[in-house]
Amino acid sequence: MEEDDPQVELNIEYSDDETRQAILHMFSSPALELAVKQTLRHAGIEQPVTLSLLITDDETIHNLNKQYRQQDKPTDVLSFPLLDTPLVKAPADQLWLPPEDDTQHEAQAKSPVFVTPPELATNLGDIVISWPTVLRQAAGSNTSPAYELLYLLSHGTLHLVGYDDQSEAGYQAMVHLQQSVLQALGQKATPA
Repeated sequence: MEEDDPQVELNIEYSDDETRQAILHMFSSPALELAVKQTLRHAGIEQPVTLSLLITDDETIHNLNKQYRQQDKPTDVLSFPLLDTPLVKAPADQLWLPPEDDTQHEAQAKSPVFVTPPELATNLGDIVISWPTVLRQAAGSNTSPAYELLYLLSHGTLHLVGYDDQSEAGYQAMVHLQQSVLQALGQKATPA
């Protein structure tokens, strides 16, 4: 680990023991944490952070995708940022924007702003990844499941700190960062 890597607390949950064993067979939990650290370093985030990762099945991610994104289908990765504004410094066309709801702005104006004390890590939020989708996408793109999982973990982490891939600029920035992270980790987009 490099000295300028941010301090990361990554809480990992698996939907079942079979998924847990398959992932731990590929690499250890510290390897997943290193992927998050590299992503944050490449995004210019230096402060201590905490985040949660759930590696689950298609049914669970389908339900979450339907509930939170109104998309009635499974997906590969979902991110649930806890930040009110992006943490990363990047051009506005690469970032998600806070909601424009006037009632929320009024409520925020009346509510005290929560500031994480400097001695505590900033909680970025949660990432959910579908393991069956990781396997399908890896097979479809002729890459290893390890590469695909780390790519999606990096993608989810970038969303938590503020990046958004809904614009072409945001998409290109995220792809570039994800590829840089995987390269720094020594991961190549080659078959298993």
